Amino acid sequence: MRVAALFDVHANLPALDAVLEEVRAAQVDLVVFGGDVVPGPMTRETLSRVLHLDVPAKFIHGNGELAVLALIEAPDPSSVTYTGTTSGAPLPEPHREVIRWTAQQVQPDYTEALASWPKTVRLEIAGIGEVLFCHGTPYSETDAFTRLTPEDVLLPVFDRVDVPLVVCGHTHMQFDRTIGTTRVVNAGSVGMPFARTGADWLLLGPDVELRHTSYDLERAAERIRVSNYPQAGEMAASIMEPPSEAAMLELFTRISF
Repeated sequence: MRVAALFDVHANLPALDAVLEEVRAAQVDLVVFGGDVVPGPMTRETLSRVLHLDVPAKFIHGNGELAVLALIEAPDPSSVTYTGTTSGAPLPEPHREVIRWTAQQVQPDYTEALASWPKTVRLEIAGIGEVLFCHGTPYSETDAFTRLTPEDVLLPVFDRVDVPLVVCGHTHMQFDRTIGTTRVVNAGSVGMPFARTGADWLLLGPDVELRHTSYDLERAAERIRVSNYPQAGEMAASIMEPPSEAAMLELFTRISF
């Protein structure tokens, strides 16, 4: 079995379509979408694309989907937090506006589909063994760590995982590291990678390949700008000139656990 792992699409449809061309060329048997398909500027179009692929697909929740679902269900939208629940730090208004807009795009056609996605997926992949796919860590969609996060703080999490390989995302930066006896690979972000332009994803079976896809950034940025997405300008600027790796490593490593 060959599997493509696509994480953090963030409804950047031009990036997704470019990656899917390469996924089809690689003749994969399955695509795993690793969370945060949304929010983003082309929410309805992106959900339609991923839910009607001509390749079998599996999905897991990211913190983005959980926040959207929580807002749809919450009697008090101001209570929705980063964790997609009503406990923890509340979303600041700019982020709440994004989640509120995305919830409007999701309803009513895609709510049931998003709600059905699980927290993790396990697959047996020839040449690798059993692989666990999760968004942040196997136990949290919001826990953030990088290639620089000290191993000692991660061991209590990954020592409990009985698989040789864990594939994650969330921090939008690819890495391949070992934590204890577990290999942990971050697939990066399709729709909004940090450190470099383009789209990042992962090809599995029989090897582990960190992949990168180029696409027409100017055209994508223009499509984003003309959308009514609340942070269209910021996202268009980010795909044209992503934040530096040094800045994002410092941020995410500092807040790790």
